[in-house]
Amino acid sequence: MTAPLTPPPPPHEQSPHSAHHGWQAVFAPPGAGPAPHGATPAFKTDGPGTKTEVLEAAVITVCVALAGVVLGLLWAWLAPRVPLVGDLVDKNWVVYLKDTEGEQAIGVDGTFTLLALAFGAVSALVVFLARRRGGVPLVVALALGGLLGSVLAWRVGVWLGPTQNVIAHARAVGKGVTFSAPLKLGAKGALLAWPLAALVVHLGLTGLFGPRDPDPYATSYGGPPAA
Repeated sequence: MTAPLTPPPPPHEQSPHSAHHGWQAVFAPPGAGPAPHGATPAFKTDGPGTKTEVLEAAVITVCVALAGVVLGLLWAWLAPRVPLVGDLVDKNWVVYLKDTEGEQAIGVDGTFTLLALAFGAVSALVVFLARRRGGVPLVVALALGGLLGSVLAWRVGVWLGPTQNVIAHARAVGKGVTFSAPLKLGAKGALLAWPLAALVVHLGLTGLFGPRDPDPYATSYGGPPAA
């Protein structure tokens, strides 16, 4: 006499043990094997790898820093000149400001600051259009490249401007003849204008037009989609 066969449970009835294994498969790390039929991974990896991001950040840093040469050229061309005049006192040359109440020195710093702000905004826009993703390496590259570009622009502008040897310049032009003072960046805080503008503009562009991260709670964890 044979024992009666017990019918298998319906497909929709699963033991807690099997359900537990199903959840483990859904949240299993990459390489742990395929998920069960009908299950969708809760989290996905996206974007380039760390090595690629670091390489891109290095390229961006170099390109942004080299743009400082253009900023230095514009600063040397557009900055107002500070007029000086030389005089011979007891066979010694003395140099004076021709206009003691002039604001040309402030205009030199202001010109550098405005140009640096413009370069920061443009560099952030170009980087965002070339690579619409954010990330820490990209932000660091913009900040570091902007700072290096500002320092390079400062040194290039000083080098292209009038000579630093004002006594020799006064001797060359003669007594009582007006000549231009060398370019000088009095407010060293202007060197931060480029990186700050780049960070603010890039953050705004990323927040407004950058890709959005998928909502992990909107992902189906298994079973057929709801009708």
